[in-house]
Amino acid sequence: MDWQGQKLAEQLMQIMLLAFAVIAFVGGYVMASFQMMILIYAGGVVFTTLLTVPNWPLFNRHPLTWLDPTEVEKHPKPQPSVNVTQKKKPVKK
Repeated sequence: MDWQGQKLAEQLMQIMLLAFAVIAFVGGYVMASFQMMILIYAGGVVFTTLLTVPNWPLFNRHPLTWLDPTEVEKHPKPQPSVNVTQKKKPVKK
């Protein structure tokens, strides 16, 4: 899953969970059944999980481009320089 795919999956998850929460509340209120509300919401959570958790091709539209290993060897990482003029803490006696 690429970066844009992760963002899309996160947005879909949030929207779908909110929508199922509203639908479950309204359905439970109309039917006057707490059990029906929980069942509708649980079904929505399962459906949302099945849609957003697997690595579907929809979430792989922007593949990452990695550097070739030979290209990495040509440009080594810069090493941090050591600062020689560091101040020493005074010793308390």
